[in-house]
Amino acid sequence: MPTIWSDDILIADLADEPALSDELNEVIEQTEHPPEGRYPHVVLNFAQVSYINSSNIAQLLRLRKDLGGRGRRLQVCSLTDEVWTVMLTTGLDKVLSFSPDTMTALATLQLEDDE
Repeated sequence: MPTIWSDDILIADLADEPALSDELNEVIEQTEHPPEGRYPHVVLNFAQVSYINSSNIAQLLRLRKDLGGRGRRLQVCSLTDEVWTVMLTTGLDKVLSFSPDTMTALATLQLEDDE
């Protein structure tokens, strides 16, 4: 379930399917219709995800596009080896921004905001 970490950062600790698709849809919904009209940056924590499918990849790309159109960023973190292999195979390693863990992802977003 996505949680608001600060005024402009949303964190989602994701789980394997079937929850993964639902959780990504919930993140997309919260970023399209944010409370108080403030569009958040998003951190997706994949630590508990062992597999992603083509629908999940489509959701990630949609989320990245929607956020980018609003000047917001998506940070993906804590990927398992299996999920990282999918990212490399599909070329998403060149499209998405990755961090080793949630705290680094948060720091990256905050530092980029200060620039």
